[in-house]
Amino acid sequence: MYDDILVPTDGSEAVDRALEHAIRLASDHDARVHALYVVDRRIVTANSGDLRDELVADLEAQGEEAVSAVLERTAEADLDAERVIRRGTPDTEIVAYAEEAGIDVIVMSPEGKSPRERLRSLGSVSDRVADDASVPVFLIK
Repeated sequence: MYDDILVPTDGSEAVDRALEHAIRLASDHDARVHALYVVDRRIVTANSGDLRDELVADLEAQGEEAVSAVLERTAEADLDAERVIRRGTPDTEIVAYAEEAGIDVIVMSPEGKSPRERLRSLGSVSDRVADDASVPVFLIK
């Protein structure tokens, strides 16, 4: 039923709960897990000037760390996994990647960012993904 499972990550602890569910699904269905981190272009755009390149490098390093954490857990469960880092608007990139990669289900937590961060990004990424994705979205609290 599920061959490819997408786990978007922002590196927060909330991803761990979603990942537990994704690993169970992947194990039950012999599926591949796709770990996706999106470098939010809005943050980069808002910080122009001398620090822009440093900010991008820092965000990409955070992304590598977040994706690596997901891959470590999938390796422990003896599952195949893909590492993906993209730039753009998180919800848009998550939905686009799901379509491009033939994802069967997206597993994510609606609680990754703090309430203040969600307000700054005009709402919950998970809400927008759930509204826009053409595949099922499991929101794990």
